[in-house]
Amino acid sequence: VQLVESGGGSVQAGESLKLSCAASGSLNKIYTMAWYRQAPGKQRELVATMLSGGGRPSYAESVKGRFTISRDNVENTMYLEMKDLKPEGTAMYYCNAVGDRCSGYECIRGYEYWGQGTQVTVSS
Repeated sequence: VQLVESGGGSVQAGESLKLSCAASGSLNKIYTMAWYRQAPGKQRELVATMLSGGGRPSYAESVKGRFTISRDNVENTMYLEMKDLKPEGTAMYYCNAVGDRCSGYECIRGYEYWGQGTQVTVSS
């Protein structure tokens, strides 16, 4: 599975951005997808996650009501729509997928795939 993020940039506080994560490969073995972010000097944190089979997405408390995670199954693309961005939202944003990684008859369950990240900078 390959994940490629895009859509990052520099914005003013209060503005919006929409990130995209284009996925390719053995997507039928993926069971969750998520967005993480990592600010300089801080640990990577979970921003939003959704199950491949549907259901209600979940969000970090700090972004509830402002961020929306969604997925286009035709385009194999996941999105993160971010509204009312705050300076503390400045970080590298990463696309994540968790699923089975199989080679022949052997599978690793819960394998994590990561994209290369896209930078979001929010100035006050």
